[in-house]
Amino acid sequence: MRKFWLIGSLLAALGTGFVALLVVGVFVVAGNLTGGGAGRATGLAKGSVPAAYQELVQKWGNLCPALTPALLASQLYQESGFDPGARSPAAAEGIAQFIPSTWAAHGVDGDKDGVRDVWNPADAIPSAASYDCELASYVKNVPGDQSANMLAAYNAGPDAVIRYGGVPPYTETRNYVKTIRGLEESFSAPAGRLQPSEQAAAAISYAQGKLGTPYLWGGTGTAAQGGRFDCSGLTQAAYDSVGIDLPRVANDQYNAGPHPGRDELLPGDLVFFSDDLSNSRAIRHVGIYVGGGYMIDAPRTGAVIRFDPIDTPDYFGATRVTEAAAAALPEPGAKKTLRPVDEDREAEKAKAAGGGTEAKGAAAKGDGPEGGAGTDEASGAASTSPGTAALAGAGVGPRRAD
Repeated sequence: MRKFWLIGSLLAALGTGFVALLVVGVFVVAGNLTGGGAGRATGLAKGSVPAAYQELVQKWGNLCPALTPALLASQLYQESGFDPGARSPAAAEGIAQFIPSTWAAHGVDGDKDGVRDVWNPADAIPSAASYDCELASYVKNVPGDQSANMLAAYNAGPDAVIRYGGVPPYTETRNYVKTIRGLEESFSAPAGRLQPSEQAAAAISYAQGKLGTPYLWGGTGTAAQGGRFDCSGLTQAAYDSVGIDLPRVANDQYNAGPHPGRDELLPGDLVFFSDDLSNSRAIRHVGIYVGGGYMIDAPRTGAVIRFDPIDTPDYFGATRVTEAAAAALPEPGAKKTLRPVDEDREAEKAKAAGGGTEAKGAAAKGDGPEGGAGTDEASGAASTSPGTAALAGAGVGPRRAD
């Protein structure tokens, strides 16, 4: 029944034109996908982690049963956007955002060169995994999901997890667990075929309604901009029309869901393009797939929103947008950050006060990289979305990056 509902919605939204024929044809062919599902994968999605760190994340992400490579990648993305030089206002340092006291206690010499260097990903990534697994060992006898309990221990301290018999009822902690688990899906190599998106028809209909609109770099469709868009502004607006809030730039939008292969694309999938096919942070263009090898996109200055083929040398991959993954993504200007607690500092305070080791409410290994646009309401710390988009053109006719 579900696939017929999808086809009916697509026909109603798009009519009987070119897009409708492409979309319906692809959904009919893909109808057998709706019964499929993906288990929890242990591999990394193509290009989701920069090539320089992929082997480290894959290796150390399997350090203990509660950790996966995708879960470790999600934490690194949330902490620093894979920036080994990141330093937060709270003095959290490196790709894994350790504060000095936590690094002194938990840093490891991952590359065996005799130096524990927080700025060296070969040390910091193994240290992050080791720290996660150490926390997992503390809460291994707590009922519930091992990974969720490990993340909760990272954020609120293991005593809190033990005391409450699982994820404690702290809003910050529950949001942190939800965020990292939501991101995990977007970094995982799918274990099976992916479900179609129920929002696809309306998102495509929105984009179709913008065909012929002139491109504007930085455009998000506001009245002041004459309703014009750049590439990621168009995809953001299309999914906003169905209630899904995507990040502003293309390389962050790549993490808004799992990644179907080229032969598994369905209408509504976001399709991405890059000059570096090994690194999702280098993505510079995005469109909305409509079927038959075509997308709707806002290509570049001087062009209009139009249909373009996707099978070009710079094709990077695709994302099937999900509400959970999109909601987990950091966004510039966000009013609330999801930083873990500084367990060492809070433990010292609790010990001095004669209490336990539970920590709550401060920054643990730190927040994201310094220099973000937003401000955390509680602490005044900068909040940022990792990475920036390059400004280079390529593709079918040069495509300007957003």
